[in-house]
Amino acid sequence: MPDRRTVLTFATALLLTGGRGIRSAFADSGVDRAGAFIKATSDKLVAVVNGPGSAQDKRRSMTDIIDTAVDVDAVAKFSLGRFWRQASAEQQKLYLHLFHQVLVTSITAKIGDYQGVRIAVGKAQMRDEEAWVSSIVERPNNPPTNVDWVISNPAATPKIIDVVAEGTSMRLTQRSDYASYLAHNNNDIDSLISAMRQQVGQAT
Repeated sequence: MPDRRTVLTFATALLLTGGRGIRSAFADSGVDRAGAFIKATSDKLVAVVNGPGSAQDKRRSMTDIIDTAVDVDAVAKFSLGRFWRQASAEQQKLYLHLFHQVLVTSITAKIGDYQGVRIAVGKAQMRDEEAWVSSIVERPNNPPTNVDWVISNPAATPKIIDVVAEGTSMRLTQRSDYASYLAHNNNDIDSLISAMRQQVGQAT
């Protein structure tokens, strides 16, 4: 399935200044809010991963966090690239629904692998209209992982739109994977939708 690398890195993150010019009140507010947002979100993620509860309970809790913290539709549209505009309204609807399911299923399927995770949130900075918040994700018996969280609308309604793990952007990787898959399947969006549906079915 073409989205494995992206979803795996999302899972890792969940288990988990230059160029600014003159700083405005908006920028300061965005930086502060983005940092607080990621700290609160990461605390919730760690609590679910390390806490008690059945797999079903953790899936529900993780779904709530994803729905609240991640702009899943924006990530999905970016990942499909130019093919989003080529898709019919019905294809777009199905694709968005399946993208959400694939993301949730792939993350929750790996929760058990990340028991004992810790996330140390670091510096936040503005890059154009987005805030980047650095963090270090630590797991037992694994080297620390540097993870940057990219936040849209940081001063108003912050949402995660990308996760950059050790310099690798997940949404760019996802877009590349989908483009490659479609190129090998006659640019058939229905083929991608079928593959996503199959992945969700196999994982549940």
